[in-house]
Amino acid sequence: MYALFFRLFFRRMDAERAHRTAFRWIRLAVRVPVLRTYVAAALAPRYTGLRTEALGLRMHGPFGLAAGFDKNAVAIDGMAMLGFDHVEIGTVTARPQPGNPPRRLFRLVPDRALINRMGFNNDGSAAVAARLRARREVFRTVVGVNIGKTKVVPEDEAVGDYVTSAERLAPHADYLVVNVSSPNTPGLRDLQAVDRLRPLLAAVRDAADRSVPGRRVPLLVKIAPDLADDDIDAVADLAVDLGLDGIIATNTTIARDGLGLTSPAGLTGETGGLSGAPLKRRSLEVLRRLYARVGDRLTLVGVGGVEDAEDAWERILAGATLVQGYSAFIYEGPFWARAIHKGLDARLAASPYRTLADAVGADVRKVAA
Repeated sequence: MYALFFRLFFRRMDAERAHRTAFRWIRLAVRVPVLRTYVAAALAPRYTGLRTEALGLRMHGPFGLAAGFDKNAVAIDGMAMLGFDHVEIGTVTARPQPGNPPRRLFRLVPDRALINRMGFNNDGSAAVAARLRARREVFRTVVGVNIGKTKVVPEDEAVGDYVTSAERLAPHADYLVVNVSSPNTPGLRDLQAVDRLRPLLAAVRDAADRSVPGRRVPLLVKIAPDLADDDIDAVADLAVDLGLDGIIATNTTIARDGLGLTSPAGLTGETGGLSGAPLKRRSLEVLRRLYARVGDRLTLVGVGGVEDAEDAWERILAGATLVQGYSAFIYEGPFWARAIHKGLDARLAASPYRTLADAVGADVRKVAA
């Protein structure tokens, strides 16, 4: 039914307008008690075998919504209602900003991909913090907060910009993510260089600890798939050295060549970050490399090209304790999370592993052995 609906309506609609329309429906549905109970029962069944512990947190399963869908923390309960085990909001910047001018979101339907150059459009960390503070939880779900640099802030003032957001948002976050890998903020990816990343992450860690003295907020960094392998190793070593809690692999890619694109050239030539199915192979390579480097010392989150339960299972075997998705949600619709949970449960039952935790990194360990 959703595939038919997508072809008849959403595919003909501007991508960002379609996103806002779907977003509005989700938010409306969760406000109606009887309706949200029915929807959650249908779309978010619990599988006891998929229960996951990560970052010191307990979750119903390993599959969550990646940052970018709910930038301003306005639909956390709606996404939990649809079956996501954790919801990462953002990216949030210290100052509110409109993002890049439209058009800035493009569907590459034949490739099951998206290109976006949204540019961190959000209400700013003060407004988002106030929204999180006032939230009345309907569905219990883990909430991650993804923070980035305000576009107008010079690179040499980036640390202070991130610290401002961390101080405001850490008290309301189950975990915090430093995003230095979006291709849509000029100069942002330069912060992935280890000599610049070290003081940034250290400052955010200190800010979170000051803001939440009674609780250690887990801190992760999100990296790009376009990093060279040596740079991936360097970031992994830095994360371990600083005592970070995890790495999210990966953000969108600026690459186009060799990704098997079949969409019209007018779309594939758009600037911005490419996500979805074409990103699958590289994101998996980065994840495997990270796990081979850090093992169980960090929590790895696999994201990029996850379309179905097989993709999610492959990420777990490659070293991901948690898996995230976004782009495929546009193409699969509201039953997507349910299908992934059902498929993961079946794969775990058919595997030699007693728990999901036993399966994490199993393929990488086999290769090493």
